[in-house]
Amino acid sequence: MAGIARLFHSSIGRKFSMALTGLLLFGFLIGHLSGNLLIFKGQGPLNDYAAWLASLGPVLWVVRLVLLTIFATHIVLGVSLAKENRAARPERYAYESTVKATLPSRWMVRTGLLVLVYVVYHLAHFTFGIVQPAGHAMVDATGRPDVYGMVIHGFRNPVVTLSYVAFLAVLGFHLWHGLASFFQTMGLSHERYSRCVRALAHLVTWILILGYVAIPMAVLTGLVGKS
Repeated sequence: MAGIARLFHSSIGRKFSMALTGLLLFGFLIGHLSGNLLIFKGQGPLNDYAAWLASLGPVLWVVRLVLLTIFATHIVLGVSLAKENRAARPERYAYESTVKATLPSRWMVRTGLLVLVYVVYHLAHFTFGIVQPAGHAMVDATGRPDVYGMVIHGFRNPVVTLSYVAFLAVLGFHLWHGLASFFQTMGLSHERYSRCVRALAHLVTWILILGYVAIPMAVLTGLVGKS
């Protein structure tokens, strides 16, 4: 146990933990998107899905707490590793443009903190109804919470939609580097195929982001929920 504790207090252990928590969060994003895309099937399927989630009761809140713990751990590890790297190189490069690292890789902490802001905003909007409470109070013909109507109500507002698109772009840049670096951290990258791995990671990232962006844009343009 002492050896395991030392491992996860080491730089290597923290990098491994960050990669693992990042992968778990990426898996959640895929699952979350699969449920959200039901909006393209209409009010019934999306509200059925939302009702099923609500029926889980305490289990749903346990899952949410676990996800928030994983997310918080990922952020703390990222900030810790960034501070460690900066301490090892106290002097900034004279010419930032000469650094080989890509912009997304150098801005991982900043984009990660912006993603945190996005998560808080998203929870305030669709989970707790602090943002646009009128939409959160909607019910469908069966008396269930009308999640479909709430989403339509929310994304018909151009400011709300554009704010989501902007945050999703930030998330995309974070994942653009994070998913590709996961394979390197786990020792799964090799010079023979590392370029292909990065290209695949980038492709998967932007397919995911475009899937999320499609929802608010479809509502704003009237492709979904048209009166």
